[in-house]
Amino acid sequence: MVEEVHTVLGEDGASSVHQRLVRGNPVDVLVDAATGADMLVVGSLGRGGFSRALLGSVSQQTALHAPCPITIVRADDPAG
Repeated sequence: MVEEVHTVLGEDGASSVHQRLVRGNPVDVLVDAATGADMLVVGSLGRGGFSRALLGSVSQQTALHAPCPITIVRADDPAG
């Protein structure tokens, strides 16, 4: 993940990103972390076929309960 942050944001942008490891329910942890944030960005894992059109359970629940705007980013599909 560190490499992706540097690739996307460059050295200057990456220096403003803070990482921390937190134990708990993913939705609760993300919603708590988003308190006071301008935006929450989460990923959504594609599962292929019909389920690929759906949000994952964490993305969906986070979108429903986030205290700020949320952006859900899908990974690129390597199969194209």
